[in-house]
Amino acid sequence: MAMAAADIEKMIKDALPDADVTINDLAGDGDHYAAHVVSKAFEGKSRVQQHQMVYQALQGRMGNELHALALQTSAPE
Repeated sequence: MAMAAADIEKMIKDALPDADVTINDLAGDGDHYAAHVVSKAFEGKSRVQQHQMVYQALQGRMGNELHALALQTSAPE
């Protein structure tokens, strides 16, 4: 079962309201995406912690509805 890019963006923004989120469907199949997420919530966090925050926002859908998500995260400059 595929997941829409808009749904991924909404879930991330619900968890990180200030986030600037860009989602790209890499294969056109709704299963393989790249996401770039910028949020003040990432300040002082390691890259692993930032990615964990995004995965938490997806509420267990990674590996289920969402097969692959290439993440780029950062705090605003």
